[in-house]
Amino acid sequence: MSDKKENRSDLEREDTLESPETVEETTEAPVTETGTESEQYSLNDDRRVKVLSPGTLVAKRFFRNRIAVTGLVILAFMFIFSFVGGLLSPYKEDQQFYRYDIQNKTYAGVVENTEFRYASADGQEFGSILQAQLVLAVQTNKDSFTYRDVHYTVTQEGEDFYSVALQGGPTIGIAYKDIVNVSNEGEKLAYALQFAALKAYTNGETAFTVDGKEYTIDENSGVLLDGQEVAYISRYVVNAVMGDVFLSRDFKEQLAECIDSGSEDFVYTGADGETYDYKVSYNPDTKGWNVLQSKETYVFDTYSSPSKAHWLGTDRNGMDMMTRLMYGGRVSLVIGFIVEIIATVLGVIMGGISGYFGGWVDMLIMRIVDIFYCIPSMPIIIILGAAMDNTGVDPQIRMIYLMLILGFLGWSGMARLVRGQILSLREQEFMTATEACGISVSRRIFRHLVPNVIPQLIVSCTMGLGGTIITEATLSFLGLGVKFPFASWGNIINDVNNTFVLQNYWFIWIPAGVLLLLTVLAFNLVGDGLRDAFDPKMKR
Repeated sequence: MSDKKENRSDLEREDTLESPETVEETTEAPVTETGTESEQYSLNDDRRVKVLSPGTLVAKRFFRNRIAVTGLVILAFMFIFSFVGGLLSPYKEDQQFYRYDIQNKTYAGVVENTEFRYASADGQEFGSILQAQLVLAVQTNKDSFTYRDVHYTVTQEGEDFYSVALQGGPTIGIAYKDIVNVSNEGEKLAYALQFAALKAYTNGETAFTVDGKEYTIDENSGVLLDGQEVAYISRYVVNAVMGDVFLSRDFKEQLAECIDSGSEDFVYTGADGETYDYKVSYNPDTKGWNVLQSKETYVFDTYSSPSKAHWLGTDRNGMDMMTRLMYGGRVSLVIGFIVEIIATVLGVIMGGISGYFGGWVDMLIMRIVDIFYCIPSMPIIIILGAAMDNTGVDPQIRMIYLMLILGFLGWSGMARLVRGQILSLREQEFMTATEACGISVSRRIFRHLVPNVIPQLIVSCTMGLGGTIITEATLSFLGLGVKFPFASWGNIINDVNNTFVLQNYWFIWIPAGVLLLLTVLAFNLVGDGLRDAFDPKMKR
């Protein structure tokens, strides 16, 4: 009996020495002296050998790989940065910041009128065809024209001022180049007053009567009633950009003086006491002038440079870039893991059933896998993303749909891997033993076969995580993935669609690109290290 134990101990020691990575030798046993005799442990003593578990062996092989450890350190940093950093950040993911800024906004447009304008008499029709007939008659020096068997007379009331009337009837409209503008906001100019004022002005008269009221025209072309200005005449057409803005005569006159003098800017104080700077520039396309108003405005703190308050500046929405990167990493990593979990679960189930049963079951499942391989995933995802844009899907629900779609389209590769491994494992002796013991089929697959495939699954999932994150970033960059206000590294980089941002605001896209690069690289390094660690033939 003692000989058998000794032989077994020798065999274990011999096997251990053949696989040096499965043992760890202790230091040489101490020598104890009892009287004149010394006692020393023998070389075949079991206490000299420490047998390592498979998991410990994998860990030792992995941590001997410095490149893989580097990837693991990078991943640890990314997880801390994304999940812990977001909690420690003093700002929220969608918190916006503002600043006061001097902005030049288009305020008005100015054109010097050189073409005829038209007005219809009260209750009369003076459409575009009659207007064209009038211009043709003026150009050919005719005093009448006929349209649809109706005769019209043309009368020159003054310089660049004509009236059209039915032959022997009332006036139906006028054509003019000088423009009568109301002086007070909210008032309307009656046709009779406009006609009389233009007739007096173009003929050099200083007074006229309308509806029994006496009006005068001053030297500044103002139309006065009882000493109060009710209108003024000018050839400059000034229109405000905003429909609810009323431009006073003082403003228009100061603007006209600026144009006549060739100046590029002027200062004007409005009726509300506010003083603004205005810049005037000529636009050759419209043959007019653009008026820009310089105004201090409370706006988003967009594209603010890195500072003590914002270490990486702010984005186009006035949000802190560092905080957005933290929350963006959280979204990208969560999407990557959930997509891989969905793909792995589907792949393990389908691949396990296919590999174990074989026959027509295997053929059916593999044809389904082939169909999924042939599906153009990216075009389908782009189409679905555009459809969600049109239907206005909530951004949070959109992320869930995105994860489900990516997971459902990505399980076929995992199913092939599991099937191939199970095809080789099901013929081994331990599976024969499970059949002899009467273990159920589901238990044989998921309790005995699938665990033996886990090392390959871990490697495949680790390598696939990087690809999933890249896919999500690509979709978000194209505007079809994660939507505002949620952040992801992909939609942060989306800002480089603007060439000006690409060239001038490096802090908007370079940090997100670097984090994305390091994360995907780290997953690949860890996956490569795990592959080597799980391979028993690797000698490191």
